[in-house]
Amino acid sequence: MSQLNLMDHAPSTPGKQKPEKSPYINHRMRLHSSLSKLTIFSTFVVAFLIFLFLLSPPSATTPAPRRRTLGGNSFNSSATSWGGSDWEKRVSRSARRASPSSLAVLITGAAGFVGAHVSLALKRRGDGVLGLDNFNRYYDPNLKRARQRLLERAGVFIVEGDINDAALLRKLFDVVPFTHVAHLAAQAGVRYAMQNPSSYVHSNVAGFVNLLEACKTANPQPAVVWASSSSVYGLNSKVPFSEKDRTDQPASLYAATKKAGEEIAHSYNHIYGLSITGLRFFTVYGPWGRPDMAYFFFTKDILKGKQITVFEAPDGGMVARDFTYIDDVVKGFLGALDTAKKSTGSGGKKKEPAQLRVFNLGNTSPVPVSELVAILERLLKVKAKKKVVAMPRNGDVRFTHANISLASKELGYRPTTDLGTGLRKFVKWYLEFYPGSKKKSAWLQRL
Repeated sequence: MSQLNLMDHAPSTPGKQKPEKSPYINHRMRLHSSLSKLTIFSTFVVAFLIFLFLLSPPSATTPAPRRRTLGGNSFNSSATSWGGSDWEKRVSRSARRASPSSLAVLITGAAGFVGAHVSLALKRRGDGVLGLDNFNRYYDPNLKRARQRLLERAGVFIVEGDINDAALLRKLFDVVPFTHVAHLAAQAGVRYAMQNPSSYVHSNVAGFVNLLEACKTANPQPAVVWASSSSVYGLNSKVPFSEKDRTDQPASLYAATKKAGEEIAHSYNHIYGLSITGLRFFTVYGPWGRPDMAYFFFTKDILKGKQITVFEAPDGGMVARDFTYIDDVVKGFLGALDTAKKSTGSGGKKKEPAQLRVFNLGNTSPVPVSELVAILERLLKVKAKKKVVAMPRNGDVRFTHANISLASKELGYRPTTDLGTGLRKFVKWYLEFYPGSKKKSAWLQRL
């Protein structure tokens, strides 16, 4: 496999921004009632998820003090060791900053899709970067290992471990005084939650709490930027989705755990003075992406001549997504890191109010899934064998559309990559990364 450039991209068509329509409530009693209901709902969601986690079966084996497994998760990787002088030297070297003004960032989920891109972007500009990933088997771990090798060539060390390992996190914060934490580790996927619900609570709720516990006691406390999701908008029918819209109607357990994460972030900000920024991603795609995403497995199946299933709304209407190219998301993430204010706590105690933010990171241009398939057909020069079916009740929503006016104002976020341009870059990467793909040589000759 030839060495691939993770961040290579060219200028493209700007996204279209639509102004939001802010509702105006005339009666204070109605506002008080709505807020009370939202507070009760949010408390119930968090309590339910923690209860579900406590009921999940424990791991069959007890890990040794310095060997950690990814407890309770059915697709765990094998235990790995950490600690020792050589290990600490690797950790320190990876997190070393080019200058005093640079950042020192712990990136959870660094071998993941977004995590790998963010890690490389930060390292290239001189920031200290240390990765943390459990390399679970939710999707092909060989792809994660390939990302790991790419980051190692750039000087980024990924510690193999789990965010639920409190001892490991304490050790990392003892070795490196991180200025920021980029929290991208999560159990992803809407549909898989119906098969393995406890894995979502383990990662997205318990894991997030464990990480924030480590952050609150660290000295200095780092600023935290983490990946929420557009899924929190759930059954909200008002578009485009604004950060001010209601998020108390999750359509999936995945969405509920991300909503719980936002409430947990609020608590740790309020009690301990942690500076926390949540980013709601909208259908991120691109090179080195996740195989469980439609654009990825559509490409794979079209090339193999297999039938693909395309969903339509129950009433026959279109299903559309606000597809957002990875390079645009990375720019937004770096903007959030660069504008994050310092946490205000010390020794686990809050000294003054700290920054708490939530932003949408989307493309503002929803595209029907049928158009996604048409673009792939043109790029691959292969006609897809399509089976159009009604969208099942598995947690997916019909439509996503981001209002990014707040991110544009506060982060300077301006997506520039249209779906055609982004998919062309993805297909080029896919055919190079999977050398056995059909029609590879003919396609590459046309570039």
